[in-house]
Amino acid sequence: QVQLVESGGGLVQSGGSLRLSCAASGSIFRVNAMGWYRRAPGKQRDLVATITSGGTITYADSVKGRFTISRDNAKNTVYLQMNSLKPEDTAVYVCNADTVVAQTGYLSPYPSNYWGQGTQVTVAS
Repeated sequence: QVQLVESGGGLVQSGGSLRLSCAASGSIFRVNAMGWYRRAPGKQRDLVATITSGGTITYADSVKGRFTISRDNAKNTVYLQMNSLKPEDTAVYVCNADTVVAQTGYLSPYPSNYWGQGTQVTVAS
């Protein structure tokens, strides 16, 4: 099994910045793409940004130019630097990871997708 632990959420004024972190740990053989999604009250979960192990990045149009996703492959950690925050960015931000899970003995690794618990980001106007 793999666990994702997020940190860095909180309350910030409009125009402010926050940095989210998500660390993957456990029986990791390899971590492929990692990403951030968000779920605003009363809305569905939406993509914020993703990054592959090779560094290919995708952003939602609503965050382009304001948010930056990055990762440290050695630490199996993904970051989301959020600048120029707006009240409409208020949401629970959830980390996602496409992994290959290691198994003991002669069992082969297998792919699996994991979600974190989420961290609240609130932007006050």
